[in-house]
Amino acid sequence: MATLTYYGHSTWALETKGATILMDPFFTGNPLAPVAASAITASFIILTHAHGDHYGDTVEIAKRTGATLISCFEIVNYCQKQGVANAQPMGHGGGHMFPFGRVKLTVAHHGSSFPDGTYGGNPAGVLLEIEGKRLYNAGDTALFSDMSLIGEGGLDVALLPIGDNFTMGPEDAAIAAKLLRARTVIPEHYNTWPVLNQDAEAFKRRVEAATDTRVAILKPGDKFEIK
Repeated sequence: MATLTYYGHSTWALETKGATILMDPFFTGNPLAPVAASAITASFIILTHAHGDHYGDTVEIAKRTGATLISCFEIVNYCQKQGVANAQPMGHGGGHMFPFGRVKLTVAHHGSSFPDGTYGGNPAGVLLEIEGKRLYNAGDTALFSDMSLIGEGGLDVALLPIGDNFTMGPEDAAIAAKLLRARTVIPEHYNTWPVLNQDAEAFKRRVEAATDTRVAILKPGDKFEIK
């Protein structure tokens, strides 16, 4: 059974088959993070894009743990120059089998540059197939109609940003939930700073009134078992 742990903002750990997969490991400077980056272990790190609130502690954690970084070519190239030893570059629409399962990068409508201004390639969402389950992390994105294609084949969990301003807001994320048809949607990228403040309970009511999707609201540190 795969288990998600939420660390606030868009930072997640996914534990499965003896592997711990971090997604967008932003701990240092994350006001919602319940633990420090130094307390985190990882086998793999998936980075959706290069913005500081997602890139975060990627290099420190990867160098300390030996974790394999999974991301687009530009991000992998940049991080390798910072001393990351293990990495698998990927392209949008491409998939790759790892010991824990399959990863595919999807489109995301956003930007991507490192805190120092270096170009970070195209932002991505991530589709994971693990232990017979399918999880989609939309990353930072606007709503787009091809989410309906991502939902084909069934989704067990979809992680959707609802913070507005920089990503989808609750209204567009509710439409995304309709397109994706996931069994469970979990909101992310909200309430980190005032500009991202949203009412997750109102989002839950909106989605569950219009779809058969369940919305699970996690507090930082909470776990969710993908059954």
